[in-house]
Amino acid sequence: MNDRTALVTGANKGIGKHIARLLAEEGFTVYVGSRDAGRGQRAVAEIGGDARPLVLDVTDTDSVAGAAARVDRLDVLVNNAGISVSSASPAEADVAEFRRTYETNVFAVLEVTNAFLPALRRSPHPRIVNVSSGTGSLTWSTHENPQFTPGSGGAAAYRSSKTALNALTVFYAQTLAEEGFKVNALAPGLRATDLNARAASSGEDPAEAARGAVRLAVVPDDGPTGGFFSWDGTPVPW
Repeated sequence: MNDRTALVTGANKGIGKHIARLLAEEGFTVYVGSRDAGRGQRAVAEIGGDARPLVLDVTDTDSVAGAAARVDRLDVLVNNAGISVSSASPAEADVAEFRRTYETNVFAVLEVTNAFLPALRRSPHPRIVNVSSGTGSLTWSTHENPQFTPGSGGAAAYRSSKTALNALTVFYAQTLAEEGFKVNALAPGLRATDLNARAASSGEDPAEAARGAVRLAVVPDDGPTGGFFSWDGTPVPW
């Protein structure tokens, strides 16, 4: 095993897979989190380096506990797994869609992070990166970004879940600051992934966003914590 270890959730595809590959290229032992063992194995073969499959369903308590028991020390946790199941506004949304979205995008991040805190505390330089979204910025959703004008309250479940994730990022950063943790959130931008139809048709390179995540994963001890950053390192308003 290499000296530095990382776990990326939802790493068998999309941005997560690129994050895992780049971390492996940086010399990390990378645990490739995947709900499906076969998909995880295939991703590991494609990622190369010291990538290792880790069966992890972030919405299943037993799966999270089992995965955490297999990792003794962890330097980097990238909470990448996320879903977007509806483009509805809150006035049109199904409450079940909200619950399902929050289960993966918020509650699972809390459970996974807490399960792996003992392993992270064994690292001299623990880092947590939460893959969020610029659409979770309340500032951008109001008056500072013309994309989000009155009447544009769609994808409310996804966007509000990322707002909640941003809040968790700040609270974890505050809670863990004295232990040397750096906890930051990434706005990767719209990327060609299977998150939703709009993303799939965007044509934007997910590897570009992954590089932003890796920068936060290796941020130095005097670097930022409790921040929200675009893929290119630009601060994003909350």
